[in-house]
Amino acid sequence: MQLSRAIKAVFRNTIRSTLCGAFCAVISLPGVAAPDKVFFGGPVITMDAGGSVVEALAVEDGRIVAVGDSATVLALADGDTQRIDLDGAPLLPGFVDSHSHANFIGLQSMSGNILPPPDGGGASVADIQRILRDYMKSEPALERELGWVIGFGYDDSQLAEQRHPTRQEMDAVSSEVPILLIHQSGHLGVANSLGLKLAGVGPDTPDPDGGAFRRESDGKQPNGVAEEYAFFRLIFAALAASSEELQDRMSIAGAATMASYGYTTAQEGRANPEGMASLQRVADRGELKIDLVSYPDMLMLEDVTTSRSYENRYRVGGVKLTIDGSPQGKTAWLSHAYHVPPDGQEEDYVGYPAIDVDTVNSNVMRAFENGWQILVHSNGDAATDTLLSAVRMAREKHPDAEIRPVLIHGQVLRKEQVASLDELDIFPSLFPMHTFYWGDWHRDSVLGPERAQNISPTGWVLERGMMFGSHHDAPVANPDSMRVLSATVTRITRSGEVLGPQHRVDVMTGLRALTIWPAWQHFEEENKGSLEIGKLADLVVLSENPLAIDTSRLADLKIVSTYKEGQVVYQRDE
Repeated sequence: MQLSRAIKAVFRNTIRSTLCGAFCAVISLPGVAAPDKVFFGGPVITMDAGGSVVEALAVEDGRIVAVGDSATVLALADGDTQRIDLDGAPLLPGFVDSHSHANFIGLQSMSGNILPPPDGGGASVADIQRILRDYMKSEPALERELGWVIGFGYDDSQLAEQRHPTRQEMDAVSSEVPILLIHQSGHLGVANSLGLKLAGVGPDTPDPDGGAFRRESDGKQPNGVAEEYAFFRLIFAALAASSEELQDRMSIAGAATMASYGYTTAQEGRANPEGMASLQRVADRGELKIDLVSYPDMLMLEDVTTSRSYENRYRVGGVKLTIDGSPQGKTAWLSHAYHVPPDGQEEDYVGYPAIDVDTVNSNVMRAFENGWQILVHSNGDAATDTLLSAVRMAREKHPDAEIRPVLIHGQVLRKEQVASLDELDIFPSLFPMHTFYWGDWHRDSVLGPERAQNISPTGWVLERGMMFGSHHDAPVANPDSMRVLSATVTRITRSGEVLGPQHRVDVMTGLRALTIWPAWQHFEEENKGSLEIGKLADLVVLSENPLAIDTSRLADLKIVSTYKEGQVVYQRDE
């Protein structure tokens, strides 16, 4: 049986890592300049193919020049070498972001935090109202500069009322200032009456293709809740007055937030032209502390110039296509009905596509024709059927295209669809973090007990020997790498139940899905993802060894420091 490109790459890395394991400790000894830094005194978890854990690592000019036992590596140092004693803390490769939205992480950092516990205090509508009032008293920059109040991260599944807030409840916060609440999924939102008015939304406003304004009992008056492309109309209105300076601050803040969670490579996974321009400006000024790769929404651009090399820590890696919406928001496109349909929908409601099948087919083909890597957002299994068909047609026409297409999310995958991903060499960037944040909601309301067991089916992926990435989709959730690791390994829900025990993985596999496998996803496996000689010294120090503690404590691990090419870009404030 012919091996997939992904497995061949793993085998090549295995051979290289085996050789490194045998010779790394001595390969840099004679005639080589002393390193800039030596890390020692804690386990160095290399994430090479053999899973090696060594004692020390040396860095010279931003790259790793030695790994091995402490005595041998420390012998390379001279009087100018900085010796960094880890004091028992583990050193790992810097994390590679499999999927998120760096610009919107910056927006989230400037917005009112209405996330539910444990990440915020938004447990009820009254809590959200209180948080927004307090936020407005602080005279936030977004309100001053945009004229809008933005709250980020409410989740109807976690509110005491088990519903979305209404425009009237936001009017109670203020009828003088437009307010926009952004749902934690990033696919829905709520505006107050003034916000709706400023966005040009009223009783006669039709629902856009691929979206909906939810209505009051008369079937006409919008109740404030907007889905998908209807929601995008609200957020575009709120951000219409954003200046280049504000956009740039959001870009810088997003990258800095990612670094604080141990990421040395971040992603902007659905860039718009304004966001791309901002990232380019920030990069040109040398203000990106970590690498950032962006994927513009291909429906917004006729053409794009992509690169696999960074310039000033920025590159455009490919393009993004979005087929459907959010399962927790009940806008994802399923093949079978939602367990509990949203208000106003029939029992056979299955969600809906954001774009039609012809648009999917033509744009996937366009990516293959141009050699663009394509990331495709597909949550529901009906959406994924459409993706698989489109890639199959594109591969038949362009069998030699080496673009490593990526499925983003794949929450509701059927087992035979995983086999098709393997057959078509589509890399799955999965979202097992859902098991913690929305696992109970999936089981009780979204999918029902049977289908919910198989959300983010990492077990099925591993059965086929496939790699996968594990992401947070920030700002959908905080870009908390240790929460990602915990959810991937344990699949424990908020209520303490295990959802889909057959899809739990060991800690080393969970770490691979944060390091070497997403590095491969981004065509960067030769430079990132493992601590091997010649690779970039992108490093993270954790508070404790994830391989040595009880898995129930993984989410409590802290990032002590993050290094990009040997330089500190984040240091925890003790």
